[in-house]
Amino acid sequence: MKFYHEVRGCSLAVDIVARELGIALDLQWVDMRTKQLGDGSDYLLVNSKGTVPTLQLPDGQYLSEGAVIMQYLADQRGDTKLFAPPGSLARYRIMEWMSFIAADLHKGGFMPLFKAVTPPAYKQIARQYLHGRLQWVNDQLADRDFLTGPDFTIADAHCYTIAMWTRAHQIDTSTWPHLEAYLLRVGSRPSVLAAEQAARQHGERERAVQQ
Repeated sequence: MKFYHEVRGCSLAVDIVARELGIALDLQWVDMRTKQLGDGSDYLLVNSKGTVPTLQLPDGQYLSEGAVIMQYLADQRGDTKLFAPPGSLARYRIMEWMSFIAADLHKGGFMPLFKAVTPPAYKQIARQYLHGRLQWVNDQLADRDFLTGPDFTIADAHCYTIAMWTRAHQIDTSTWPHLEAYLLRVGSRPSVLAAEQAARQHGERERAVQQ
């Protein structure tokens, strides 16, 4: 399946999940500034929203929104550790985290910091809000290895990807020891190391071409 991906984007979480599941994805890198693919074609013809990620399904249809794609992939394998069985409370707990990460951390917290048009005063408000949310995540991790308990789930792939943006915005995480330990724990997984390496290598190739 073709997977439309961005270096340093939220789409990393989907690549991590696919690698956890042993699902090989054909990575199609998107230049989000120009909305172009590597062959120069228009990404908007794939996803008219112009956002990543997007997954091309075996029947040719396209599925967007990372949280949904991760659920879809886990269901293809029936992996009940990555995503709990349908109808179980554990599944809804994972979905609860997925919603929080997308709304509070990604869109509500980090996105205003990424946007050049965000007024400086609002960026400060966003930072304060984000600090509060990250403190809350830290507190939840005080007695568990992963977000919902002892097992790594799609929510952890999602949370790790977004929380690592603290580095891009020079947000000191040392005051959140449980979160720091969690990021190290997740970051050491083979799936994460491989997904990050793929993104890093593509980024290096792109920089070499531009020089």
